[in-house]
Amino acid sequence: MNTPLTLGTLLLLSTALTSPAWGQTPPPSSSTPGGTTAVQELPGQPAAEVPAQDGGQDELEVSIPGGGSDQPDIVVRGRYIPDVVRSTPEIVAVLSSADIARTGEGDIAGALQRVTGLSVVGNGFVYVRGLGDRYSLALLNGSPLPSPEPLKRVVPLDIFPTSVLGSALVQKSYSANYPGEFGGGVINLTTKAIPTESFLTIGGGVGGDSETTFELGYTHYGSDTDWLGYDDGTRSPQGAFERALESGMSITPGNFTTEELQAVTASLANSPTTVAQTNRNIPANFSTDISAGTAMDIGDDARVGVIAAAGFSNSWRTRDAIQQVTGGFSGDELNPDVDFRSVRTDNRITLNGLLGVGIEFGEQTIRWTNLYIHDTLKQTRIGLGIDGLSVDDTRQVALQNTAWYERQLIDTQLVGEFEFGDLGVDVRGTYANSQREAPYERSFSYVFDETAGDFVNNLEGPGQSATVSFSDLNEDVWAGGVDLTYKFAPLAMSLSAGYAYSDTERTSVRRDFRYLTDGDLGLAVAQQRPDYLLSDFNVYTYNILLNEISGQAGNAAYDAGLRVHAGYAQLEADFGSGVSATAGVRYEDGRQFVTPVDLLGAGVGGIEPTLIENDYWLPAATITWNFAEDMQLRLNASKTIARPQFRELAFQVYQDTESDRQFFGNPFLVDSELFNAEARYEWYFGRGERLSLAGFYKKIDRPIEAFAFRQSSSLQTSFANAPQADLYGAELEVVKYVPLDSMGGDFFAPRRLVLIGNYTYSKSELKVGEGDEVIFSSGQVFAASNLFRDGAPLTGQSEHLANLQIGLENTDRVSQQTFLLTYASERVTNRGPFGNPQEPDIIERPGLRLDFVAREEVPAFGTTLGFKFEVRNITGEDYEEFQEAGSSRIDVNTYDVGTSVALGVEVKF
Repeated sequence: MNTPLTLGTLLLLSTALTSPAWGQTPPPSSSTPGGTTAVQELPGQPAAEVPAQDGGQDELEVSIPGGGSDQPDIVVRGRYIPDVVRSTPEIVAVLSSADIARTGEGDIAGALQRVTGLSVVGNGFVYVRGLGDRYSLALLNGSPLPSPEPLKRVVPLDIFPTSVLGSALVQKSYSANYPGEFGGGVINLTTKAIPTESFLTIGGGVGGDSETTFELGYTHYGSDTDWLGYDDGTRSPQGAFERALESGMSITPGNFTTEELQAVTASLANSPTTVAQTNRNIPANFSTDISAGTAMDIGDDARVGVIAAAGFSNSWRTRDAIQQVTGGFSGDELNPDVDFRSVRTDNRITLNGLLGVGIEFGEQTIRWTNLYIHDTLKQTRIGLGIDGLSVDDTRQVALQNTAWYERQLIDTQLVGEFEFGDLGVDVRGTYANSQREAPYERSFSYVFDETAGDFVNNLEGPGQSATVSFSDLNEDVWAGGVDLTYKFAPLAMSLSAGYAYSDTERTSVRRDFRYLTDGDLGLAVAQQRPDYLLSDFNVYTYNILLNEISGQAGNAAYDAGLRVHAGYAQLEADFGSGVSATAGVRYEDGRQFVTPVDLLGAGVGGIEPTLIENDYWLPAATITWNFAEDMQLRLNASKTIARPQFRELAFQVYQDTESDRQFFGNPFLVDSELFNAEARYEWYFGRGERLSLAGFYKKIDRPIEAFAFRQSSSLQTSFANAPQADLYGAELEVVKYVPLDSMGGDFFAPRRLVLIGNYTYSKSELKVGEGDEVIFSSGQVFAASNLFRDGAPLTGQSEHLANLQIGLENTDRVSQQTFLLTYASERVTNRGPFGNPQEPDIIERPGLRLDFVAREEVPAFGTTLGFKFEVRNITGEDYEEFQEAGSSRIDVNTYDVGTSVALGVEVKF
């Protein structure tokens, strides 16, 4: 029989690696998460060990004679289950540290895209079964995380280096012990715990790609410490501009005198962030990391451990993109009314650190984990093309953008797992803070003048402008929870109950400014490059004044929050004959608000605050039938929810650095409700080997969809609740190892062939009927058919996802050579522009990607040297985002990705 796992085991799977044992009268055995050997130590006796066997579920009883004639023998029973995926009561996928290492990925987002049904979109946002990031939940050691991204409430997973993580669990079937915001699945990241022995590892790497490294790119001056990812104060508001910001008034002529505005404008003029510079030799990427850990025994049954890790990386990426916009759609033709070639260079600098302290005493464990991530993007872009919507289709327009995005995440967690006989108590508490600062987002637009034979910017004409923006985001998360599990051992049953609390608070401020002049600059001045154009001399001579354009319609600032109280009860039981079940219900009460802030005393433009107060009963049940020794069938059904993210509700405008598109929210969005059902067949035909086949179905009421909105010469994105959507599909996964010792020779004897493949087919359809309505961000009500087409797929959903890993690995030491193939079919990123439901949707084509990763460890100089060599995107698959109608096509954002190569070395002591 299969005794259900405790809640703590499910949430922190990688930290619970031993089976319980019982003295005297043995009840039904318990599983061993992780597929490791179960060991039970008894006072004064050697450990009783369950040897790991290939395949099946093996049981072993060890009888130890009693101390006297009146003392009964002590019987220790252990049970080995070869796969964590099988031993958990829900439908999960697990990436162990070995699985993560095999992919060679530097961050967990890259590793997770190898999991069945998962794909990564943009900067590390994971889509589960084609459902967007709003339907995914990311936890760290079972606790929620804040997001340093203003466009997301979920944290981008590419900021988590794999070096600080012990495992990643993806649960696709809902169970009541998890938060109710569960659409596609939950991703629980587990940091490394108490080390089994002392270690020290130091590593480093270099790399580059064919489109960037040693090629032409662009950058701009900033501060002396930019290469570290930190600004030294150069970008901080200073002088008259700082005082004007602190005044609480909009920086406009009505609030300041001309002399004051000139002083404010001049205080921004000499910033080294103003002008883009050509770099004909973009440097290579480099990284370094160090990790260490130790543990010591205290007394007879206590053990204390410390683990620390730190990493630093500095990488470059240049994109030479075609970016087009059509002014409208008539018939079946799309014409590029806006047609630009945009070359952008991103310099990304990441620093991370982890400090963990743990103590184990008897059956009790306490862990304190602290995580720090600082992630900075320094971006420079030059664009050249025509803008037939704002200027005309005969004059070329030159664009320059410079930006600095500094993100930071600090998280501290305290987790305790306690066992008191048959009662298990898990408690956890966390505080996390994220920040994002974007000072001096600068944009300049010049138009070609035939008279001057040069590009000019008079700051006022069509296509001639200079703007600068400052934004700041701060988010705090306080969360805690307690879970109680009581095991009724004779009945092979356990009852769990718990309470969870989370409180997220966000403040966001964005100030936008445009430079204007009340006189004619003349061609001589208008031809000047940006830093000369806005020089002190020109400011005072031509009365160039900074004019604030933020604060309209309440988009200068907002406060937001989400407070959730939740309680649940869950029963896990083994009914014999291979049938077990998990059933529970969760009650969740949530209060979410987004309130525009009248930052500048000019009102909020009629934008209403958002307040969503709902409570839900969310049932879930899973039945597992072990109908054969190595086969089982799972059935799951549940109800869950998906709340709008803050950025989807806030009317504040954001520039997304990944898609090069502006976003603004819709304060009239409401919660989505989901019904989920799944059936899965699993065959465990060998140790670590399996075949699984699943079918799933989801019905979503009021799904939140992104749609394009044509604003002047650019596309913006907003959000609306579609009436309803259905999603259904199937998954297939195979893991197989083929020993090669039969081939003979010392090379093949310890090696095996690794074959890991998965495929997901999913189909989604929007349901739009007559009489269905949507509410636009302005509060206007429209027929849903004006925006959504009946039968159209959900945004972000690929019909086909496939992953294949083929490699060799040595079973005696680290020696792996792996080819990794990833494919995702086309998916919609935005509905066609608002107002014409017949206009084609904007499509992304991820395509086919082939990678190669080799890892090798060799003894040298009394230590161990590890080498990693990787080649990514071997076939040179391009990125394509486009609209297509008939034989015509508009490339919204298309560029060459190139092939990347990296080499890493580490020393283990």
